Amino acid sequence: MTTALELHLVNKIYPPPTTVTALRDVSLVVRTGETVAITGPSGAGKTTLLSILGTLERPTSGAVRIAGTDTTDLSDPDLAGVRAWHLGFVFQQFFLLDHLSVLDNVATGLLYRGVPAATRRARAGEVLERVGLSGRLRHRPAQLSGGERQRVAIARALVGQPAVLLADEPTGNLDSATGQEIAALLAGLGGSTTVVLITHNMEVAATMARQVQLRDGRILDTADAP
Repeated sequence: MTTALELHLVNKIYPPPTTVTALRDVSLVVRTGETVAITGPSGAGKTTLLSILGTLERPTSGAVRIAGTDTTDLSDPDLAGVRAWHLGFVFQQFFLLDHLSVLDNVATGLLYRGVPAATRRARAGEVLERVGLSGRLRHRPAQLSGGERQRVAIARALVGQPAVLLADEPTGNLDSATGQEIAALLAGLGGSTTVVLITHNMEVAATMARQVQLRDGRILDTADAP
């Protein structure tokens, strides 16, 4: 099995006036098609780790490989290209555009790839069907439930067929039942899409095939789901 993400001895130190070591010698390999939950208490370094996996921040030291590309010495424009072509992002907040339909919100995920508008909308329709929203294409975000809006956000992240989907507390704004539905949807993407999910919710974490526990910036444990 090929490797989708690899971190080798990654450290992240935020400089003065408040010096903080957010990650300490973190090494992690995520295989293609794997689903992984990263768990830990507040302040463990989870969001920093996701930011580095997503090339939104650079490590202070160590190496990061994404879809076979060593990102260590890439320029900012090249890193933006890695994000655009290889990564999809889902956040706790949905970040949908209220004035656009569900279909056009998802189509924005291809806006910077030079894809013709008709093709963008056709692909958006296909992925919305995949997440169970084929009947909501013309709706606006305000007409949707929280769970439906998160499905739209997931569809937008998937429309570019990223190698890796990174999700930061994607169930944090949802009730427990809806959160489990979204977690199950993300878990079901495994095999075709690599999923790395940040969560403090152990029930959500249990839907992923592997859990990685982070504390004080270090990986304490990694385990397959029972």
